[in-house]
Amino acid sequence: MVKTIEVIGVNKEFVIHHERHQSLKERLLHPGSGSSEKFHALENISFSVSPGETVGILGHNGSGKSTLLKTICGVLAPTSGEIKLRGNLAALLELGAGFQPELSGRENVYLYGAMLGLKRREVAAIFDEIVDFSEIGKFIDTQVKFFSSGMYVRLAFAVAVNVDPDILVVDEVLAVGDERFQAKCMDRIARFQQEGRTILLVTHNGDQVRQLCSRAIVLDHGSLVADGPTTESLKVFREYLHADEVTPAETASGQIRITSVTTPSGSFDVRTGAGVHFDVGVESAQAFGGQFVMEIFSRRGELISRSDAQATPVQLKPGINAIGIDIAELPLLDGVYEMNIGLLDERGQNVLAWSERAATLQVGSDGRERGIVEIAPSVTQL
Repeated sequence: MVKTIEVIGVNKEFVIHHERHQSLKERLLHPGSGSSEKFHALENISFSVSPGETVGILGHNGSGKSTLLKTICGVLAPTSGEIKLRGNLAALLELGAGFQPELSGRENVYLYGAMLGLKRREVAAIFDEIVDFSEIGKFIDTQVKFFSSGMYVRLAFAVAVNVDPDILVVDEVLAVGDERFQAKCMDRIARFQQEGRTILLVTHNGDQVRQLCSRAIVLDHGSLVADGPTTESLKVFREYLHADEVTPAETASGQIRITSVTTPSGSFDVRTGAGVHFDVGVESAQAFGGQFVMEIFSRRGELISRSDAQATPVQLKPGINAIGIDIAELPLLDGVYEMNIGLLDERGQNVLAWSERAATLQVGSDGRERGIVEIAPSVTQL
């Protein structure tokens, strides 16, 4: 099968200089002094993407995500290996990448279009659509150095999605801007998916990856550690890589693990509006205080609910702990829902333990309601 993107054994090295002389005089007086070392940003990365696939790329800061996208887009040349692309590519890398700050928004639209291989008349034909989508109207003739971060992103995204790309590459920028515009961007990406375009999406937002991607790649310190269905890759990312980011001082032990999620009846079949109780087994090397968090997703990857971790503190003792969870009334309607379980530190900033797809809820309803949640309005005739 023909692949839209092929990454074959790609390596990328950078040379880091230590105590490098800053002036010509110092270099002449002390030739050859100073030291340097090689930093391996990418190590033997190989994968391919089929036409119409949307693939998420996950990894903590410094894992090599952005370096990988820059090599795919041609911004950086790989030290070794090969990248093959079939079709025209539009990229949204870091904030404002490709924009010239001294030029106006209008001039940058034409410049970016030229970089993508479009003739001036072709950009002119879609210029009004770009401006309408970006919602920066009266500021289009302002130098972009005066743009806010939100205006940068809106204009860059508007250009990228209106130049009719076969491949769209998006790196983190959807985290900038208001929620309404983010939703607008998500709608456009969904339309691209329906049209069979290929999309690479880098984000720290696991919900976006779950909702948009059927497959995800996980990077760690420049190496590819997972490549598979989204749920499986998210499991690797959250259960292993997130835990690695927490220092022993933060966890008091560095050893916390979710061992089980069970119900008294042994079944997660529930009725709409009924109460739900389940027990979570947690193994901890020593006493530690943290916060419990629970997420519920639809089978399509839509986030239905995420509990407030600050409202659910837990105190773990050394050994096996049992945490009882009660939901007074479950308002979900007919359907199958996935549940994630996690423990955060006391500040709610670090994941200490995570269980992806810890349980599957099978919800049944006696009524004829349709949708996701039950709403029971009280009607009074006046």
